[in-house]
Amino acid sequence: MSVQTASPRKQDTWTKQDRYPTRLRRSQEALWRERQEAVVKGRHLDGPLDATQLDAFERDGFLFEPNFLGHDEVAALCEELAALLARDDFRDRDFAITEPDSQEIRSLFAVHFLSQRFAQLAADPRLTGRARQIVGGDVYVHQSRINYKPGFHGKGFNWHSDFETWHAEDGMPEMHAVSASIVLTDNHHFNGPLMLVPGSHKVFVHCLGETPDDNHKRSLKQQEFGVPSQNALRELIEANGIQAPTGAAGGLLLFDCNTLHGSNANMSPDPRSNAFFVFNRRDNACVRPFGAKQPRPAFLAHAPDEVWTPQGATH
Repeated sequence: MSVQTASPRKQDTWTKQDRYPTRLRRSQEALWRERQEAVVKGRHLDGPLDATQLDAFERDGFLFEPNFLGHDEVAALCEELAALLARDDFRDRDFAITEPDSQEIRSLFAVHFLSQRFAQLAADPRLTGRARQIVGGDVYVHQSRINYKPGFHGKGFNWHSDFETWHAEDGMPEMHAVSASIVLTDNHHFNGPLMLVPGSHKVFVHCLGETPDDNHKRSLKQQEFGVPSQNALRELIEANGIQAPTGAAGGLLLFDCNTLHGSNANMSPDPRSNAFFVFNRRDNACVRPFGAKQPRPAFLAHAPDEVWTPQGATH
């Protein structure tokens, strides 16, 4: 198995106060703290999203757009996804995550470096333009992956905030990132669609437990650290509910880096696949982790202008 080393940039330190302490040793009286940054920061920028869409994203922490990609585009991406998942030389690599009880590839990371077709998608102005409007400036891909949840066998994933993980384990300083998930197969209520808690992006829910060494080796299959308390989840869900955007292949789900989300197991015979890109604002690049001894490998947290290969990352 290959071993990815941390990038030199992550030795940089954050000179400001940490606004979002997490992975704490002891319980706190408050279940969460208020978010400090604005949600939508680029209303002044030209882009594909109109004011109504930006308002919905600001209110809910996510926005689903059906028919973002056409049928031919989706078909080409699905063909590429199948070819990548069939690569036996990827199966035992650290950037390929398999199901806990099988060798089915569940996630393939750094996909915009592994595939020219997915690289073109990551750089598509239809995506980057939306990301710029939300985060308020130029962006780079912090993380990319394709997810595959096979019929009957795809496992679920615990409730979590991506920002909590990226802050604690990657060193992302502040909430200036947005995730774009492109639906490559029809998503319905029975094949494990992503579930989100609307409005949860407006608070930061800290998590208990010091991050173990090499936590990513376990957490990418089953997350145990970086999971909000049940009390916090109960209050937020009772106040805001749960939504699971579903729709035909080609839809786009944009969601804030701090929106709480999770998924159930796939109980249907239908697989579920999506392409996932995290766009981080360039001036919010990662520094030393805020809640771990060492940063995660480069395939999980890219730097601006980084060139990654299965053999390692260069700058």
